[in-house]
Amino acid sequence: MSNGPLTLSARLCLLAWDAPGPAAGAAHRPAPVRAGVLVELARRGLLTDEDGIATPVDPDASAGDAVLDGLLELVRESRPHPWRTWVTLRARVTFDAVREQLVADGFLRAEKRRVLGVFPTVEYALERAAVVEVLREETRQILRGALPVAGISERDAALAVLAAAADLLDENTPDRRIEQLTKRAGASMPGLASVVREVSTAVTAGRAVAASP
Repeated sequence: MSNGPLTLSARLCLLAWDAPGPAAGAAHRPAPVRAGVLVELARRGLLTDEDGIATPVDPDASAGDAVLDGLLELVRESRPHPWRTWVTLRARVTFDAVREQLVADGFLRAEKRRVLGVFPTVEYALERAAVVEVLREETRQILRGALPVAGISERDAALAVLAAAADLLDENTPDRRIEQLTKRAGASMPGLASVVREVSTAVTAGRAVAASP
């Protein structure tokens, strides 16, 4: 993809910001962003799966990234939880941290306003909408099967799976394609595909709950 420096969680945040179709009313969901951080930590070998539990590998290891290290510290300080629980548990903290990174990098714009002319608040808007549209179209092409799975990077495959789970692209992707992409996302590390599968399932479950009356 063209936006190489962006982390997986940052890409998911941008896709969620202006999501089309059914996801439009709840575009700023923290769950897919948190899921992206979990996958990134697993990809880097900082979190591992132990009988379904997200488990820190090294008590002193650091990712060198404020968002990743923030969640890693939270996992270390908390009692053990399954991956699915971590997708939503205090996920807003992760979402806010990713959002602030995107503001600092110029992808989002923070605008200070006053509600009723009295109460201070901050509103956020896309600053580089064209970049997000390119990201969205590239991810759609992956989901539609326009690209062979073997030619897709593992991170891009994970992005597509999580974006589909959150319905951020309004794409109806066959289950077979999603499974192929899930396996591709975890191709270089034993157990990583299972982590991607677990967190994407949790994202989908959360979306269903949010949509229920």
